[in-house]
Amino acid sequence: MSWEKGEQLYEGKAKRIFSVKGKNDVLWQDFKDQLTAFNAQKVEQLSGKGLLNCKITTLIFKYMQGNGVPTHFVESIGETALITKKLDMIALEVVVRNVLAGSTAKKFGIEEGKPLEKPLVEFYYKNDSLGDPFMSDDQALMLKLASPKEISDIKILALKVNDLLSELFKACDIRLVDFKIEIGRDASGHILLGDEISPDSCRLWDMKTSEKMDKDRFRRDLGQVKEMYQEVWNRLQKNWSQYV
Repeated sequence: MSWEKGEQLYEGKAKRIFSVKGKNDVLWQDFKDQLTAFNAQKVEQLSGKGLLNCKITTLIFKYMQGNGVPTHFVESIGETALITKKLDMIALEVVVRNVLAGSTAKKFGIEEGKPLEKPLVEFYYKNDSLGDPFMSDDQALMLKLASPKEISDIKILALKVNDLLSELFKACDIRLVDFKIEIGRDASGHILLGDEISPDSCRLWDMKTSEKMDKDRFRRDLGQVKEMYQEVWNRLQKNWSQYV
């Protein structure tokens, strides 16, 4: 199908969102080369990062759809763009943790790298001006961000995504430490996986060396950010070529 980019509707930290001419039910998403951390207090341009995240997200969303997870993905366009279903996004960032790392390990005074007995699902209020604070299920209900059934469905979906992502990365000798997803409702009110899944939104460690292969390399000034994103793509492409 032929798509024509319309007017820009929104610009976020990692993507620009456009309408699609003649289509009211889809959007055009351009991946940017911008890296941000600490609620955009740290910003840097990294040539080729948008291309890598677009390719990684495309492969992962095709894999998710092939395994029964409904997503907003429709088609990839060129090197850095996706056509996606238009969703009514729920103002929640959904985080699933398999290993304690980063701020969560620090918050509880636990050494980074401790595996959890079972995955931990957390909600954060998606609001940049407030710093995306942690929120409980009841707080999400209080703000009427989602219904009780949707909260339950979102958790079930997040854990299924975790199982599938863990399998995907394990085949590439990569440990899925944690990740963030965003969820939206389609025109029929169904819950769909939206946004992106990439090294920007996941913590990924090499299984043999525990070397970080994600945006923590930027957060912690470890260097070789693009090289590690490229390595993630190379391994995914090699092991999951049916989704490329």
